[in-house]
Amino acid sequence: MSEAVLPDVMVPPAVGGLYGEKAGGPVVDFSYVGIDAILEQMRRKAMKQGFELNIMVVGQSGLGKSTLMNTLFKSKVSRKSVLATAQEKIPKTIEIKSISHDIEEKGVRMKLTVIDTPGFGDQINNENCWQPIMKFINDQYEAYLQEEININRKKRIPDSRVHCCIYFIPPTGHCLRPLDVEFMRRLSKVVNIVPVIAKADTLTLEERDFFKKKIREELRANGIDVYPQKEFDEDAEDRMINEKIREMIPFAVVGSDQEYQVNGRRLLGRKTKWGTIEVENIAHCEFAYLRDLLIRTHMQNIKDITSSIHYEMYRVRRLNENNTVVTHANESEEQFDSL
Repeated sequence: MSEAVLPDVMVPPAVGGLYGEKAGGPVVDFSYVGIDAILEQMRRKAMKQGFELNIMVVGQSGLGKSTLMNTLFKSKVSRKSVLATAQEKIPKTIEIKSISHDIEEKGVRMKLTVIDTPGFGDQINNENCWQPIMKFINDQYEAYLQEEININRKKRIPDSRVHCCIYFIPPTGHCLRPLDVEFMRRLSKVVNIVPVIAKADTLTLEERDFFKKKIREELRANGIDVYPQKEFDEDAEDRMINEKIREMIPFAVVGSDQEYQVNGRRLLGRKTKWGTIEVENIAHCEFAYLRDLLIRTHMQNIKDITSSIHYEMYRVRRLNENNTVVTHANESEEQFDSL
């Protein structure tokens, strides 16, 4: 059994004087209540429980989805890295494949689940190719809802809900494809979408800036609200921080899990005939901004919006559907009884 630790304010009268008078002992602040200790209590509890993060990656083959995920977490976390096959064929239909990892950094444990969608956008006819992905996201909400409404529910419900969807846009330099617009328009209503321009090193800086501006215009024109959504800014400080992020979206990223020696430093990058593209150098690409958003500054907010907005909307809709069914059933019974 662990030993109880007494707070500093509980000093025996023989040691310290009354009302902070010094009598050979420490000065006691009798105005101190200890409310701030709740932060340490929450930190200890969170450290014991660990954290969960579920990220979905969507985009056609060859855009570097697996490499980017490995770069983000500096580990082999992508499905292809773990389940390497000889030559993966493009599936005829969209498949949803997920793989989970327990990762730890400085004593903080996190269960990371990466959800891949091989086959998306790779067919001749891509009509309704967003439907299996939408179904998967809603299935996770349904599984959480069923656990929640159980009479004897678990103390901690396993969270398989998709917290964030990274959508990979091909670096065409022109405009969004109808497939991109349709996918983000439909899916932005049920999940946090973060669009990225894949393999951005294939564009010049001028082409990149033009493409980013064009995409932002198209997102506004089609009413697509990507993360961080303006309507969910909590205060002026949030609004100011998020406005800077919104001005950078979509992030032009380059992924690499290869290390190179540059000016005596080892860094992640892509080596070309003309030099090395440094993945974490903001002068070369915007990978660092994406990493900060997903992991260092907005991870908890992404999870909160999933829980309090997207899941809540699904929960309300499903419970209303159930109530409507029960009401109709009761009406039918009453009509039958009156016969």
